[in-house]
Amino acid sequence: MGRAWSAARRPVAGRPGALRLGFSLSAGMRVGLYGGSFDPAHEGHAHVARVALRRLALDKLIWLVSPGNPLKAPRGASELDRRLAGAARRAAGPKMIASDAERRLGARYTLDTVRLFKARFPGVRFVWIMGADNLAGFHAWRGWTRILGELPVAVVARRAGALKGRFSPTARRFAASRLASGAARRLATAPPPAWIYLTAPLKSASSTALRNSS
Repeated sequence: MGRAWSAARRPVAGRPGALRLGFSLSAGMRVGLYGGSFDPAHEGHAHVARVALRRLALDKLIWLVSPGNPLKAPRGASELDRRLAGAARRAAGPKMIASDAERRLGARYTLDTVRLFKARFPGVRFVWIMGADNLAGFHAWRGWTRILGELPVAVVARRAGALKGRFSPTARRFAASRLASGAARRLATAPPPAWIYLTAPLKSASSTALRNSS
């Protein structure tokens, strides 16, 4: 997201591959970057991931478990490890990866993350994945217009915020860049800005509800 976090580690200029991420990607692959706090990861998150993986014909989908969010209190390393483990349980199948790449790379914002991934894996076709609830507030993310200029974006409808997202500032600003849902399989190769809104059977689970019930 457009969230920030504090860390001593920073990316080394000119050396995007200096830090090991624990996975490798090959040029020509179609890879979804699915960012979030995942606190905790739940079936709604998994639903978005599965829909994106299938509809966009992706080779891999990486759950990027965020180290922190500027709208919330700072979180410790053990707390991130807990959320990472939860995401790993939901990231089922050989095509999904749960990763703390943002912590490893020292990325503060989504724009930083996207640029670091593009530099680290040249030739990979990246797509940013998010739920419709995030689309509603996407214009508040740092560098939101530049993110859409860096890579295509896929929005998967979920019950929370779905209608609001379709009429959000981002949806209006980039209305001319929206692809029809039938073009989902070519989104990864579309020159940015390009985005798509995908609908699928909706899941009502939310991280807030799960935390309140525990």
